[in-house]
This record gives sequence, structure tokens and C-alpha cells, in this order.
Amino acid sequence: MNLWFVLILLSLITYFVVQHNIRNITKTPVWLCWFVMMLPAFIWTAWTYFLGEENPIPLVVLLVPLLICPLLYSWLIQIGKPQVDKSLGFSKKTEIITETEQKTDKTKTTKNNIVRPINNQEEKALRDCFPWNVYYLQQIDYRPQAILCRGKLKTIPEQAYKKIEENIAQVFGDRFFVIFQESLQGKPFFALVPNPQAKVKDQAKTAANEVSNPGFAILLMFVTAITTTLAGVEISGIAPEQLQSDPNLIWQGATYSIALMLILGIHELGHYLAALYYKIQSSLPYFVPFPPTIFAGTLGAYTQRKSPIPHRQALFDVALSGIVTGLAVTIPVLLWGLAHSEVVPVATANVFDFDAVNPRFSCFLALLTKIALGSQFTPEMAINLHPVAVAGYLGLLIIAVHLMPVGQLDGGQIAHAVFGQRTAIAIGQIARILAILFALINPSFWIWTIILWFMPLLDQPALNDITELDNWRDFLGLAVLTLLLIIVLPLPITVANWLNI
Repeated sequence: MNLWFVLILLSLITYFVVQHNIRNITKTPVWLCWFVMMLPAFIWTAWTYFLGEENPIPLVVLLVPLLICPLLYSWLIQIGKPQVDKSLGFSKKTEIITETEQKTDKTKTTKNNIVRPINNQEEKALRDCFPWNVYYLQQIDYRPQAILCRGKLKTIPEQAYKKIEENIAQVFGDRFFVIFQESLQGKPFFALVPNPQAKVKDQAKTAANEVSNPGFAILLMFVTAITTTLAGVEISGIAPEQLQSDPNLIWQGATYSIALMLILGIHELGHYLAALYYKIQSSLPYFVPFPPTIFAGTLGAYTQRKSPIPHRQALFDVALSGIVTGLAVTIPVLLWGLAHSEVVPVATANVFDFDAVNPRFSCFLALLTKIALGSQFTPEMAINLHPVAVAGYLGLLIIAVHLMPVGQLDGGQIAHAVFGQRTAIAIGQIARILAILFALINPSFWIWTIILWFMPLLDQPALNDITELDNWRDFLGLAVLTLLLIIVLPLPITVANWLNI
């Protein structure tokens, strides 16, 4: 019964995630993409149900669906995608319908014609916004979701964007977002995208109130505190009968709950404060509760951004802030928890067996374990994690997932900020392929591989997506991506021998 409960719950979550990710980017039915992503779980569940847990799933049955289904899922999305303007990444399935007060422009909307969002007089004013010694405007193209202004850059990108953005704001007010981006040929161009908040004067203020919903955030935090506390009780090895006879044992689960929620909350708070610094509209951190017997009582936490990123420096700083603040809490929590953990013989290779975790699968975790336990941690020994160590351990795994250079993950945004959007897309695709190969070595990571294939590679561009980062941020970006390798790669044998672990 528990097996079927987990399958149904996983099916509902998968359907929600698939629907959220693909509903606006492909015409492929949601149920078909959901079925493809759930097929491995269906196959494995059927094997266990009909043949019993005493017959382990063969490696071929385990890996073949894991390899084929993400590729098939990606193919289904691609064949259902509408025509896309490759220079911007905007879909052509919708049309811009922008009302103007001038009666001189009487362009009519038809299925075969693109709506012209500005009239002839406004186009002339738009051309005057581009000084020839800043950006020599050569062509204006109208697209369903943007006005593309193409030409030649005559000064440094940062000065060009600032000047053009100011000029357009003087003419059109807040009617358009001004995006400065590179085409596939590497040529900088400007794109004017309609600003939905410009339709109503007070809409921005209303949206801010809707995004920052402290009551809802507190409710989710309270529920997550309950589910993680109950999960901590189970991790501590306390049976339900013991908890009923002695309710004070609940506090043993509270240590795990406080540690894990502190890690997740501080990570998202770092994003929130950085967004606040750059005046990016963002929600408060929202915790995601989950049944305490699955996924350790929570699916994590998240924040939502409701306004565009101004430039690549802001994109980098917002992404990096969550990683830095998360690590600042995770490392001391993990060290304290490991110091209070028990050393046991190696019994399993499953990274989620908290009773006997072999930390050598991660170079970073193995080094922290050696620092915390010293001479107690020797070869052929594993760790029976203390509940606080479990929280720090899960926090480290979550940070590793966030560091993956894919799409809207922190690592994907850092790669975008450091290398540019086009190169970041290529890096993300390589990372997803390497994740499959890594899952072949350690099947315990298949769930992370599937999560990466869920995520689109294309991240939203910053308004000024041309100006590059300074050398210091470039160095920090490479250091963060190096940290990902240290976390996910196993401890080298030579280092293990040198440290006697």
C-alpha cells in the first residue's frame, strides 16, 4: 500500500511540474509528456509489485528507461514548439495587442498580419532615441512580442544601454521594457517588450502586495515546521508508540527541523535580500511542506521574481547570494552534526541511507567528515548521521542541485552572467548529458538527473544582457562552478590514502 501511495503522490507532483513547465512552450499534450516522465517509475513499481522486493531490479531495466525517457520527453517538447524568433527566444503563438490613443493608426489585427504596436509618428520618435554615435540604428523589425531595433554599437555596452533606455523612457514612459541582447550571430540589438504593469497606474503597487504575502509565507513555514519535525522524529529512530507514550520526544525531531529550515530559509533569504538591493520585485521565501515519511518532510523553499533583472551583474549577485548564505549555514550545521554522529562499517552505497552514509562519494563531504571526526573516520567506515547532520547533509545536496549550470537554477544563472546566454545554454545541455552519465555510475542520483531534464535551458535575459561582468565576479563564478565539481565528484583514491580515509 505504501508503494502505491508513493507512486500516486509522485504522479501528482510530476503532472504539476510538467504542466507548469511546458504549458506555454509546446503544443504537445501535457498528459503525454507526464506519461513519458513517469514511465520509469511505472516500470520499476510494476517489477517490484509482481516479482517482489526479494527480486532486485536488473541494471538494464533500471537504466534503459532512465536514459530513454528524458530524451523522449525533450523530443516531444521540441516537436510541439511553435515557431520561435531565434534572436530573442520569444514564441510567435501570441500577438501583441497594444492600444494607442492616436486615431491616426488604424492597423487591424488579422491572423496573417502582425499587430504594429506603434504608429508612424511614434516610430520616428523611436528612431530619434538612438544617437548615431551611441548606437547607429539601421532597421526596425516588428515581432509578435517585441519591437527589434538592429544596428551597430558605437560605444561601450553599458553607456549605450543607459543612454538608449533613458531616451525611450522619455518618449514612451514605462510602456516598454528595453532589452539589450546579442543575436545568434553575436550582434547586439535592442528589443522593446510591452510592460504589462504599464496598463494600470497602481498595478505595480498591487502586484507588489500580491508577491509579498507574509501571511501565506508564515502559514507555509508553520506547516513545514510540523512535517519536518515529524520527519526528524522518524530519523531519530523514535517509534510512533514511543512518541504517544512520551510526547516530549518530539523535541528530538525539532533539532532536525530547525537545522534544515534554517539552511533552506537563509539560502532563499540571501536571494531575497540581493533582489531587494537591486530593486527587483521578489516574494518572501516560501517553504514547501511534504509528508514526513517522504523527502524528509519538505521539498525545499523558493522565492518568486515578478520584475526583470536589470543587468548581468544583478543576475550574478542574486544567484550567488543564495549559494554563499546557504553554505555559510550548511557547513557549520554539517560539521556539528558530523561531530555528534556515529562511525559504523560501510554497508551500502545508497546516499540516502542515513544510518550508514559513505561520505567518499563526495570529495567535499569526505573532507568535512574528516575535519569533524578526525582519527575516528578511517577506511571502510561509514557514518550513522545525527539528525542535525542529516539536515546539513540534505542542505549540501540541495546546494549541489542549485549549483547545476542549467536554466533558472542558481548555477545556470551564474553561467549566464559569466559567459552570456548563448554559451550558458550550451553549458546547460552538456551538464544534463553528464548528469545521465553520472547517474550510470551512481543510480542514487537518477532523481536529480530527471529534475535537470525537467528544466528548460533558456533563461530569461537581463534587460542589459550585453555588459559583461568584472574580473572579480568572473573569478567568483568559476570558483562556484568548481565547488560543484568538488561536491559531486568522489574523493580521489590518492587523497583518500593520504588522509587515511
